[in-house]
Amino acid sequence: MGQRTEQGGQPGKLTIFFGYMSGTGKRCAMLQRAAQARQDGIDVVIGILSDSMWPKTRTLAQTFQSLPRRTAEQGETCSQELDLDACLKRHPQLILVDDLSHCNGNGGRHQKRYQDIWELLQAGIDVYTTLDVAHIESIQDTVSSILGEEISERIPDRVFDQAAQVEFVDVEPEALLARWEQQGKSNLSAAQLSALRELALRRCADRAALYTKGIPSSVAYRANEHILVCLSSAPSNAKIIRTAARMAGAFRCGFTALFVETKEFPWMSPADKERLQANVHLAQQLGASLETVYGDDVAHQIAEFARLSGVTKIVMGRSGATHGGMFRKTPLTEQLIELTPELDVHIIPDQSMKQSFRVPRERVRAPYTTLLDLLKSAGILTVASLLGFVFYALGFTEANIITLYILGVLLVSVFTQSPACNFIASIVAVLTFNFFFTEPRFTLQAYDSGYPITFLVMFLASLITGSLAAKLKSHAKRSAQVAWRTKLLFETNQNLQKARSQREIFSVTARQLVKIFQRDVVVYPEAGEPLLAPEIFPVDEHTPAERYVTREEKQVVSWVLHNNKRAGAGTETLSQAQCLYLSVRTGDRVYGVVGIAALDKPLDTFETSILLSVLGECALALENQKNLEEKEAAAVLAKNEQLRANLLRSISHDLRTPLTAISGNASNLLTNGELFDTATKNQMYTDIYDDSMWLINLVENLLSVSRLQEGRMHLNFTTELVEEVVEEALRHVSRRSAEHHIRVQGSEEYALAWIDGKLMVQVLINLVDNAIKYTPPGSDICIAWRKEGDWISISVADNGPGIPDSAKEHIFDMFYSASHKIADSRRSMGLGLALCKSIVLAHGGDISVADGQPQGAVFTFTVPVGEVTVHE
Repeated sequence: MGQRTEQGGQPGKLTIFFGYMSGTGKRCAMLQRAAQARQDGIDVVIGILSDSMWPKTRTLAQTFQSLPRRTAEQGETCSQELDLDACLKRHPQLILVDDLSHCNGNGGRHQKRYQDIWELLQAGIDVYTTLDVAHIESIQDTVSSILGEEISERIPDRVFDQAAQVEFVDVEPEALLARWEQQGKSNLSAAQLSALRELALRRCADRAALYTKGIPSSVAYRANEHILVCLSSAPSNAKIIRTAARMAGAFRCGFTALFVETKEFPWMSPADKERLQANVHLAQQLGASLETVYGDDVAHQIAEFARLSGVTKIVMGRSGATHGGMFRKTPLTEQLIELTPELDVHIIPDQSMKQSFRVPRERVRAPYTTLLDLLKSAGILTVASLLGFVFYALGFTEANIITLYILGVLLVSVFTQSPACNFIASIVAVLTFNFFFTEPRFTLQAYDSGYPITFLVMFLASLITGSLAAKLKSHAKRSAQVAWRTKLLFETNQNLQKARSQREIFSVTARQLVKIFQRDVVVYPEAGEPLLAPEIFPVDEHTPAERYVTREEKQVVSWVLHNNKRAGAGTETLSQAQCLYLSVRTGDRVYGVVGIAALDKPLDTFETSILLSVLGECALALENQKNLEEKEAAAVLAKNEQLRANLLRSISHDLRTPLTAISGNASNLLTNGELFDTATKNQMYTDIYDDSMWLINLVENLLSVSRLQEGRMHLNFTTELVEEVVEEALRHVSRRSAEHHIRVQGSEEYALAWIDGKLMVQVLINLVDNAIKYTPPGSDICIAWRKEGDWISISVADNGPGIPDSAKEHIFDMFYSASHKIADSRRSMGLGLALCKSIVLAHGGDISVADGQPQGAVFTFTVPVGEVTVHE
């Protein structure tokens, strides 16, 4: 029961001690098995046991530790309930929880005890529990016929079928009756007990048949069978759903519950709507997938859905409903058999109802006719009559005037909302034509013997024409609603595809939900504990947000987040919450929790299906966003790994020569220093200094590039004079600058720049050193600058051999060298220009390289203009 726990471990195992009636010894067998487990060293406690135990059972129970119970008040009485939080806090290896089908009292987290057990299993705790066959949902009709009463406490079949183990505790009916007589409890006959026993054995056999080599039926469906059950508000529909569920279990096949929404659905009585909702909930509990179609021809809609969905068997009921009147419609079952001759139609008679029931009149009564509709009808018929007078004066025949009135009735059907207006307009049109245009005129009499036939044909033509127009309008309205829902879902999908962050995805989803349902929506992004502050999307801006951020609401959100199941308003878990909360998930991965206000007006099943569709799109978008972020992170990691590999490769080749030269010169000076003359020593000192400065510059470049790319370098912006920055840079350039002609060409006006002076000095040093390294001795190097609007453009030009066009687009990449030669102690590793680009971009500027005239290369970069504030 349940998936992998939130901590990543396996869920607990559920063992059910199953019997056909109380007194068979289920609790005693459970306690005996628990005693054996305790002897094996397992930590066993009692969560709750019934107070009405047999003496032997009570003696066994006293040997176990019992956890404290929770007191629940129900009116004037109090009941002892399982304290779920105490059980989770104690966290034993095995816990005994009696009566799996029990309904909890007020104040609990869940309405049903099997839901408490599910949460214990999710926490990794094994559970022993007891159950009688009469409390299984799908066999309620059979149980009711045996016992003569309906059982209120039930469990879904999936709880029984998904248990790790079911141990049937059996006793002969005669022996059970003897036990009851000793206690003075005998209230059933041996025949009833035998029937219940047979039912329990058959249910255990059905459960065993659900598993083939350990594979549950939910995994190994037969592809050639698909059962469809039709939902309605009829009292017998619950029995039909249970029968279809048992058939689906026996065939191990797909199971779908279909509701056909007609034009009468909005005017369905509250009792019928409540009964329909109960039937829908029952179908969900029994594992059916819910579908809804729209149309007034119910049989046609069912037949078309069955063909399109691959249904092989249809289960319907033959209720005892009677329709008054002399004209009786063909029963729905017969229509369906005629429309689907290739399918098996199973008709379940309603034997439980002793008397037939008549369809309430309010279900078939025409909706209320408004005064506006009546005025529209009167206006249209008045215009038709005036045109009729014109036709009569022009000598047109009566057939032309009759056509006018038929057209008028058609227009009434189009421009009014109530179907009653069509019927009234048809009668009024006939009477008006008779009064104004038949002899004798201005009376309701008619001389011609053929007029009654004329009036009847005119009435029927008007009525049929108007009815067809009304039906087309109804279909158009329903199609518009379906198109609107489809459009919103498509719009949601498009907007989610445009979203670029988790927050934006949740925002798009919430706004679409507000737009669809006109309800307040609350969003909690997943962030573990404690929960992040929620984002609330109200329908009305004046709605107080405090009602959605209370401690109780956050407890519901936390439960949904940890258990990956819905809770709150309209559910059986923490149902007093303001919102219905659902997790946004893909599989077991929860991305957040979305709540929709539903306490005052619960969502119906069909609204819930739309909600789940939107949240499914949201979860898919979040999954795609997560995959994209992981892909980008992997790309960055791969790039960093490539940079590290390039660095190691460059260092392995490029540091060897200068380090070898330094160590060699130092060793010669230490061992043979007295043998060298002064000039040789000075040359060796110079070489050591040059090689060490090259290494220092290399390390500084590496550190600066890494700090800039990682965003860890703090830029100290100040207003600097460009000329002073250039002079400072020239004082630190390579010693080899003496072999080149370096000149400075500044603008006539003072140029102030908003820069980090130290870093910009480094940029100029790197550019000048690059020109010195890659041009022959005696070359000219020119440093120039000029103001261009809000920017200052600084260039370093040389007249050397220049840079090939193929190398220009990569010249600022790390570890790139245009010469493609292994670096030595006097060559660049490809870090200097990469550092220049990083520093200039950090200032908001740009850097580029171009060909010089007539030859050479020109490096140009821009920095923002600075200003000086003068205080007088």
